[in-house]
Amino acid sequence: MFVSLLVVQVLILNHVHFLGVGTPLLYVYFAITFRRNFPKWLVLVSCFLLGLMVDIFSNTPGLASSVMTLAGLAQCYLIELIAPRDSSDELEASIKALGFSKFLMLSALIATLYCMLFFALEAFNFFDVLMWLARSLVSSVLTMVLILAIESVRSR
Repeated sequence: MFVSLLVVQVLILNHVHFLGVGTPLLYVYFAITFRRNFPKWLVLVSCFLLGLMVDIFSNTPGLASSVMTLAGLAQCYLIELIAPRDSSDELEASIKALGFSKFLMLSALIATLYCMLFFALEAFNFFDVLMWLARSLVSSVLTMVLILAIESVRSR
């Protein structure tokens, strides 16, 4: 999944600019799909490495790697809040395991957090708040549509 998300993001999705503001950031799906009791240090390192690879091929030095690391950290704690208490320790974050509404909530929280921080750090100012919000929201929606499309195919 690491390589396929990297290739799709770098070769295709980095060149998509919906309405001139939205870019789908599908590689955040990698951070969402870790199992419940996966070692946190391995989640953080894996997310950092995917972000670093995206940074290298997208010419965004440190941007994707820092925000992907935060997304991996957020996933470790959000899955504990969203997953049912009586579920298995090896619970995978998927529609099949969590149900549609809980998976949607988990992925929407992580994708929105990711997009908002990504575009805030990219702009590195808050002088044009409306453009930042537009880029963040449109990119979050595009990312969520792609995540749900992949997840619906993957869960069958």
